Amino acid sequence: MLEEFKDYQKYKWFFTSSGKLVIGGKSSLQNDELLKKLKRSTQDYMVMHTSSPGSPFSIIMSPIKEVSQTDIEQAAIFTGCFSRAWREKKRLAQIDIFNLSQLYKSKLMKQGTWGVKGAIQRKVVELGLVLTIQEGKLRAIPEIGAKKKDILLKIKPGKTDKQAMLPKFHVILPDGFNQEEILSALPAGGVSILKNKNN
Repeated sequence: MLEEFKDYQKYKWFFTSSGKLVIGGKSSLQNDELLKKLKRSTQDYMVMHTSSPGSPFSIIMSPIKEVSQTDIEQAAIFTGCFSRAWREKKRLAQIDIFNLSQLYKSKLMKQGTWGVKGAIQRKVVELGLVLTIQEGKLRAIPEIGAKKKDILLKIKPGKTDKQAMLPKFHVILPDGFNQEEILSALPAGGVSILKNKNN
């Protein structure tokens, strides 16, 4: 990992099932900061964004040749779930997949906006996450990236705002997670709890 990304936990982040770190901006400002930092390096990376606006730029922080289809699938689900599509209670999201080297930014482009040159892969993913522990932190990650025994809870986009769902999360999740930890792990918008490990 690049030295300047040792503080990756200030971004949206998770580790794929093969141990690859995926990070994405929490805002348009962070998206710009992240991509500009990476553009200064000589390494090329795989990057994702929803086809429609309102998404993190998610980067798989490993050399492209080491990235598997499973890593791509997990990063694509993560990107879709932390996009506007979740807030809009959509079931599916279309993800654009490209390389960092294809991205460019002109002075006319507003904050968080980048252009892409060349061919783009597209993948449609279903929105849904599981809560688990990674690096000692509560994370919401794609179900295919978690071991069954480590899943605390399964969630989908829903009508009830995550803030209003806090009492239910506190009942279902193990003791020790405070309000801020739970809220920061979840996508923005409404949430529906599907099941926990005891169901």
